[in-house]
Amino acid sequence: MQLGLIGLGRMGANMARRLISGGHDVVAWDRSAAALQAVTADGVTASASLEELARHLRAPRAVWVMVPAGEPTEQTVAALGTALQADDVVIDGGNTHYKDDVRRARTLRARGIHYIDVGTSGGVWGAARGYCLMIGGETGAVQRLTPIFRTLAPGEGSVAPAPGLDRSTTTAHEGFVHCGPAGAGHFVKMIHNGIEYGLMQSYAEGFDILRNASSDALPEEHRYDFDLADIAEVWRRGSVVSSWLLDLAANALREDATLSHFEGRVADSGEGRWTVAAAIEEAVPADVLTTALFTRFRSRRDHTFAEQLLSALRAQFGGHVEPR
Repeated sequence: MQLGLIGLGRMGANMARRLISGGHDVVAWDRSAAALQAVTADGVTASASLEELARHLRAPRAVWVMVPAGEPTEQTVAALGTALQADDVVIDGGNTHYKDDVRRARTLRARGIHYIDVGTSGGVWGAARGYCLMIGGETGAVQRLTPIFRTLAPGEGSVAPAPGLDRSTTTAHEGFVHCGPAGAGHFVKMIHNGIEYGLMQSYAEGFDILRNASSDALPEEHRYDFDLADIAEVWRRGSVVSSWLLDLAANALREDATLSHFEGRVADSGEGRWTVAAAIEEAVPADVLTTALFTRFRSRRDHTFAEQLLSALRAQFGGHVEPR
């Protein structure tokens, strides 16, 4: 299948490579000539402009936008609304606020252009592991692009479907799922990232307590000098708290037990704030997720080992660099 791809950053370039290896035809554009050159060696067709990209694609066209959320995505989607034609599809795979998706879908619908929002999780590991995809949009347009979603997703792999799952009614067990109309995909991804904040905070605080078990403030017989990397490693095997995030914590602690390469300044990319805002709008208590968000605010003022581990985890799964 042919797909246009705009944005070849940490995730976009790897997505292009995964699609090419899956037998698809990818036509790409990025403001960076170096980023374009890097993927042409893998078989991606480079375009000199967004308009040229549209000309390279066969109708009905599909263009996946993978640029930073906010104004860059806003400008790109608006430009595509002019460059594309009726029955073409615009896919936003970034971390867009779901209310913006609803507005953009309505605007493009007036021109006969379909809009699909795809919450994309996988970070810098997605090229090899695949991407978990949460999809919003019109059913027909989503079904048309199923071959693309199936290639990007991890597939069932070794994870057995939940008991009772009916494979004939869902693709969730393959790592991608149609969540509902416009905005639904990014709403689910927003909550996914809010939960991620809470999980990361739990690991960070737990390991901080373990690290400080040797404190001089404790009675000598109650002091313990734990090997944190070993504890993370053993918890990965058979523990109820095992997860991919714990795998990444084990990686980080094995690489640097003191996390000396991290100050502990932890950024928030928007979804945590949006999750808390949604909870307020729905009058749903979200104590843990809200506290995890506020902890990130505090980390920019003073830093604990917990914040260093949070920062290390973000670097492990997403290649995020600490804010300065």
